[in-house]
Amino acid sequence: MQQQQQQPAIDLKNTEQLYREDGGILFKQGFILRKISKFITGTAQDMVMPIPVFYDPETKKIIEQTLPDDLKEELKDSVISE
Repeated sequence: MQQQQQQPAIDLKNTEQLYREDGGILFKQGFILRKISKFITGTAQDMVMPIPVFYDPETKKIIEQTLPDDLKEELKDSVISE
C-alpha cells in the first residue's frame, strides 16, 4: 500500500491571485492529449495520455504554471506567462 504524501498547510493569505488578460479571475480546467506509441508502451495500440491544465476560457491560452516543463517550449504560442 502506498502512502499518500502530506502537503504542507498553505495559508491563503500568503498566496497571490492570478488574473486573465481581461482582468477576470475565473479559469477552466482542460486537458492536453498526448499520443504515446505502442512501441513505447509495449501495448497492441497507441495510447493517449491526458495532461490536466488550466486555461483562460476567452483566449483559450494555457496558464504556463499548469503546463509540464517538458511541453512549455513546444506550446509557447499557446500559453499565458506572468
